[in-house]
Amino acid sequence: MTRIKAACAAWRHRQGPFEDRGDVPGWVLITLMTAGLVAAIWAVAGPALTGLFDDAIASVTGA
Repeated sequence: MTRIKAACAAWRHRQGPFEDRGDVPGWVLITLMTAGLVAAIWAVAGPALTGLFDDAIASVTGA
């Protein structure tokens, strides 16, 4: 077990400090902005898309 700990410590030392932890707040902001854009586009284009879908289904089913 001591050899494993020593090997892990040596590997961490060679890799350097783990300063790059990712940009979590940035990804949260991107996710929220994407959700906002989808909601805005859906609010504007929702009725047209619903009508288009209903027409397509009606043409396929013959209703």
